Amino acid sequence: MAGKIKTIAFDADDTLWQNEQFFRLTQERFADLLADHAERGHLEERLMAAERRNLGHYGFGIKGFVLSMIETAIEVTEARVPATVIAEIIAAGQEMLSHPIELLPDVEETVGALAESHHILLITKGDLLDQERKLAQSGLGDLFDGVEIVSDKTPPVYAEIFRRREVAPDTAMMVGNSLKSDVLPVIEAGAWGTHVPHDLTWSFEHAEPPTEHPRFREIPRLGALPAILASLD
Repeated sequence: MAGKIKTIAFDADDTLWQNEQFFRLTQERFADLLADHAERGHLEERLMAAERRNLGHYGFGIKGFVLSMIETAIEVTEARVPATVIAEIIAAGQEMLSHPIELLPDVEETVGALAESHHILLITKGDLLDQERKLAQSGLGDLFDGVEIVSDKTPPVYAEIFRRREVAPDTAMMVGNSLKSDVLPVIEAGAWGTHVPHDLTWSFEHAEPPTEHPRFREIPRLGALPAILASLD
């Protein structure tokens, strides 16, 4: 295995396949359902506050999002939300959980090619069953040497993954669309962080790029990753 980078870890949602767009569509549906009770902008603020407040209880993923929508609906209607609206919210969440996987451009070709020359990991956060379902449907599962589904992505979490898998951090690169989850903490853990921006990124994941850090890279699309790796050899 030649080259400076021996291990490449990929994020899943909005790095390998579409995800945030389904949250946005469901949030629009939620706003329509409660249009008689709350102005759209105010409702978005209340929902975001509920999501942030509930991360410690439910973690990341669709199920926590649905519970936060129900909680927000109860709040903005002063506990008068019709049962039919609650049923619509639950149905919207079930649709999200069964939506077919849509791979992003360059994903299959790039991951497939790099799997022949590197140790490939998937490191994603969220609901275990949902992430397993998406990976199985993606057709990419056999390309990964290991899969890590974690409750959050922090420097200690990355450090523990590298330690357990006997990966030297300075020979590892994490690739993802979130600066907050996929880049900053992995750099702090001693590895390389490569940002692949997505048009839609949850506001919780926004952060300032560490442009001056020597182990930070940014690429416009996943297909540009092999050139970045070649430049480090």
